[in-house]
Amino acid sequence: MASEKAKELAAKQKAEVKAIKLAKKNSNDPRDWPWYRQLWQTYKVTAEVDKQLNLLLIAGFVGSVVLLTLVGFWAQPWWMWLMLGVTAGITADLWILLDRAKKATFLRYAGQPGSAEVALSMLDKKKWEYTPAITATRQLDVVHRVIGPPGIILVAEGQPGRVKALVAAEVKKHEQVAYGVPVTTVMMGDGEGQVPLAGLAKHLTKQPKKLAAAQISDVKARLRALDAVRPKVPIPRGPLPNMKGAARAMRGR
Repeated sequence: MASEKAKELAAKQKAEVKAIKLAKKNSNDPRDWPWYRQLWQTYKVTAEVDKQLNLLLIAGFVGSVVLLTLVGFWAQPWWMWLMLGVTAGITADLWILLDRAKKATFLRYAGQPGSAEVALSMLDKKKWEYTPAITATRQLDVVHRVIGPPGIILVAEGQPGRVKALVAAEVKKHEQVAYGVPVTTVMMGDGEGQVPLAGLAKHLTKQPKKLAAAQISDVKARLRALDAVRPKVPIPRGPLPNMKGAARAMRGR
C-alpha cells in the first residue's frame, strides 16, 4: 500500500515538473526563457531598429580574431592565440549587442507617452524606487516620481506648457507630505533645457546626494499616505504603452 502511494506521489511530482517545463517553454515572459532564446530575441528586436548591427558584429568578431592571431605569429603557439581571438570576438559581440540593444530600445520608445519608464527601470533598485505616471492629463502629459539619494525627483514628459502646472501641483503636495525632503523636477524631452530619454537615468544618478538609506525608507513610508488618497490617473482608453520588459531586453534578460 505504501509503495503504491509512493509511486503515485512520484508520478504526480513528475507530472508537475513536466507541466512547469512546458509552461516555461510556451511562455511569452522573457524571464522564463533560456539564455540563448533571450539573446536571440534581443538580437532580433535590435536588428529591426539598428541597421548597422550586423556590420558591427562582424567587424567586432573578425577584428578580434585577426588581431590576436597576428599576435600569435610572434608569441607561439599561434593556435592558442587563435582560440583566444575567437573567445575575445564572442565577448566583443556580446558587448556590442547589449550596447546597441540599449540604444535601440531608447529609439523604439522615444516620443511615446510614458517612455520615461524605460530609463527609470534602469536605475539601481537597491538605491532607487520609481512610481510611473503618478498623475497625467487626458492629453497624456505624465509625471513620474523617483525616490533616491538626491531626494524626491518628479520627472515630467509631455507638452511643456500643459505639464508645468501639473508638476507644480505635485511639488506642492510632496513638499507638504515629505516636509524637509528636497523635491526637484526634471523635464524629459529633446528641447532646450530638457533631458533626453537616453540620458535620463545618467542625469538622475549625477544629482547631489542628500538622503541616507534610512531617510529614503522614511520618505517612502510618508508618501504612501499621499498615494492612498490620490485619485485615479485620468488616462483615456488605450493606456500608456507597456514598458515592462524593456530593460530586460537591453540586458538580454
